[in-house]
Amino acid sequence: MPNIKSAKKRVIIARKKNLENRALRSRMNTAVKNFNNAIDTNNIEEAERLLPLTMSVIDQTVSKGVIHKNNAANKKSALSKRLSDVKSGKIEIKIKKDNKTIAAEKARAAQAAREAVRAENAKKAAERKAAKLEAEQAKLEAEGKAKKAKKDAEKKPAKAEKTEEKKPAAKKTTKSEEKTEEKKPAAKKKTAKPEEKKDAE
Repeated sequence: MPNIKSAKKRVIIARKKNLENRALRSRMNTAVKNFNNAIDTNNIEEAERLLPLTMSVIDQTVSKGVIHKNNAANKKSALSKRLSDVKSGKIEIKIKKDNKTIAAEKARAAQAAREAVRAENAKKAAERKAAKLEAEQAKLEAEGKAKKAKKDAEKKPAKAEKTEEKKPAAKKTTKSEEKTEEKKPAAKKKTAKPEEKKDAE
């Protein structure tokens, strides 16, 4: 830091002028950037509207002594040439994407891919679950059929045994009936004999 009062003042003024020059240069660069963006997005009408405004900003920057007049002339001629080349068709504009849009598109694509993978995994999981449920249901049905068949098999021998037991019992009753039938006529004969004896007497 200088000790002399005038030197101190000069430092303060230089700092102030530096800030002013930065603001003017930034304004000029912003105008040029807007013009180039209009051309890059193939917006010719907007570029034609911005060209005189950009040239005016460049001239103001030259008048303040921020850039040299030849530098300003080069900038203006480059801008006007680019616009005329686009109009005439010498230059074909490929719409450029800035880093933000490219990053956003990549993020969207990655998100879509992740969602597709998630959906596919969920679908496979649902299919596996459905197959598992079907297998369990089939197993339960098979077990139920086996139990039913086993019960039927147990019931059939019991029925056969009952029918076999009933048939001999029926035969016994028929024999007893035959015996009683045979005995009854014999009893009649016995009773008839004493009557005949009485008559004979």
